[in-house]
Amino acid sequence: MSHKSSLSCEARLITVGRKKVPQMKFATGTWVIILFGTERQEDSTFWSIDIMDSNSNTVVVTGFGPFRQYLVNSSWEAVKELSKRGLGENIDLQIMQLPVVYQKAKEQVCKIWTTLQPLLTVHVGLASSTAALIILEQCGKNKGYQERDAGGFHPEGACCVLGGPEKIESTINMKTLWKNISVEGIDIILSRDAGRYICDYTYYTSLYYGNGRAAFIHVPPLSESVTAEFLGKALQTIILAMLEQCGEQREMDHRRKK
Repeated sequence: MSHKSSLSCEARLITVGRKKVPQMKFATGTWVIILFGTERQEDSTFWSIDIMDSNSNTVVVTGFGPFRQYLVNSSWEAVKELSKRGLGENIDLQIMQLPVVYQKAKEQVCKIWTTLQPLLTVHVGLASSTAALIILEQCGKNKGYQERDAGGFHPEGACCVLGGPEKIESTINMKTLWKNISVEGIDIILSRDAGRYICDYTYYTSLYYGNGRAAFIHVPPLSESVTAEFLGKALQTIILAMLEQCGEQREMDHRRKK
């Protein structure tokens, strides 16, 4: 028997006067008008929340809780180490642990974008391969989520957003990032497939609600050579480079508006 979870954070467009405005539904079951959104020409059922404050200095970084044999998840341990280091005096760093459960992870991601309204959200996940690699994920995929989560469920329709685009690219150019950074003691590679599990699902959800201003980094499991402190330092290096890109994008946006 197939188990499916009902997504408790949903979005839709309604007509108010002559304008279409978004509503969002949370676990309470109530639809609430949150913010004005932007319709996409290629898919009238898809909209993104245009909530990006150009002056925002908040960066949210998430890791995941325990799952399967990983009672200590390296992603969350790395994020905690990052929080000790920070991202500089001008950045308000907020960290959050996400559960390895589709529905609950989606709720948390929705709340990040509607309440904190960050400049950037970076999700960190555990890559359960034997190779010690850091993987930069360029995009999130909407469909193919057949694998059950920690609660034994998978999303309705095996997809993130019903009617959403097949994939969404991050505004962060991971290839440029990869060319310009290095972390001593570990290789960094690029990827366009985050795995069709909670990591990929979370990433797509964040890209969708955050209008592309999200990134995903896979880190290896902890070991004698790959410690939480080591990964925390690596995250700091990578995310600071991402913020440089964000600064360049802001400057370009300001020039266009003038």
